[in-house]
Amino acid sequence: MTAIDVRLPEDQAEGTRSQVLRWLKAVGQPVARHEPLVEIETDKVTIEVPAPADGVLAEIAAGEGTDVAPGALLGRVAPAAAAAAAAPAAVAAPQAAAPPSARLAPGSAGGRMSPAVRRLLSEHGLTAGEVRGSGDGGRITVDDVLAAAQQGPPPAPAATASPPGAEAAAVGEAADGMRRIPHTPMRRRIAEHMVQSLLHTSPHVTTVFEADMSAVLAHRAAHKAEFEQRGVPLTLTAYFIAACVDALRAVPEANGRWTDEALEIPGRIDIGVGTALEGRGLVVPVIRDVARLDLAGIAAALGELVERARADRLTAADLQGGTFTISNHGVSGSLLAAPIVIHQPQSAILGVGKLEKRAVVVTQDGRDAVAIRPRCYVTLTIDHRVLDGHQANRFMETLVRRLESWA
Repeated sequence: MTAIDVRLPEDQAEGTRSQVLRWLKAVGQPVARHEPLVEIETDKVTIEVPAPADGVLAEIAAGEGTDVAPGALLGRVAPAAAAAAAAPAAVAAPQAAAPPSARLAPGSAGGRMSPAVRRLLSEHGLTAGEVRGSGDGGRITVDDVLAAAQQGPPPAPAATASPPGAEAAAVGEAADGMRRIPHTPMRRRIAEHMVQSLLHTSPHVTTVFEADMSAVLAHRAAHKAEFEQRGVPLTLTAYFIAACVDALRAVPEANGRWTDEALEIPGRIDIGVGTALEGRGLVVPVIRDVARLDLAGIAAALGELVERARADRLTAADLQGGTFTISNHGVSGSLLAAPIVIHQPQSAILGVGKLEKRAVVVTQDGRDAVAIRPRCYVTLTIDHRVLDGHQANRFMETLVRRLESWA
């Protein structure tokens, strides 16, 4: 019976390279239909490609570390009938040893681990048996691994005889203070795309405005409890997303993409939100058709995407098709970032700085006075092939006016 191809789905990566991160089965091992068979990592997300049928993994066509394109052949599965006929040979075949990150201590519940957990275990040099799981049934979570990594490595076993010079070499390394952290595939590809966008694709120009957030903060204070009762986190980012809808309607070019033949402006506004994943990098999940959502709908969609991103439950589809991006770098304390590299093939990206109280001059009853106001810097970095300065400024004027007049 003919073996069944295992291929990388065509829609798994939009303009990115993918790499085989880890095979979860060795050749000759039985597989069940829909069982995770191989992990693929892009610069955006780790995905699992399932087995297409019951049977035995007959061939690995793309080994770990191999770059693969959408639709590429990863391996082949011999169907159940063929596997049964070949059972004696399969039993005799040696099986690949489990990677260190997958070996468990007796009684450990770490067997049910997500791709993110397995990856973090490997990156931090930990085994599942060294991490206490806090999830359901003792399952190990991402937070469990990060907490274990912060506590440092477990105590070293009793000293054994070392080869001559080994101790001196170890001391030399410690005294030097140098740490070498190999690049993960995700970090390497993020770097490639940043260089490609900034240096080889589009000329970046940034305009800087300042927004008074008094009206937004007053609105949030009045409605935050109501949103929480509905299970919806009302964050400041939701207000910026909503304000971007007005700005993108005023300057639709900022929602477009440059091609050699024409400027393409989609009929929908799909806004991506840069989301930092501790120790892993940055992903940009997309809220679809934002213009049809009110503030509550935006806040709900944003909260769900951020939660799934931090739990490593995003799919490739969640990260594709954005037409505009917001980077709220102020949540980590940054006042201003310029230029923020454009998320190709988009034409613009909004940066939001830290919200802080500042002394500003205001006019009251015809007289100038100094007042304390909650303010933040906002930036728009544009592809200068698509937009000119006056369009960028009109975008920002519309955005700031919407934020400052929120009611």
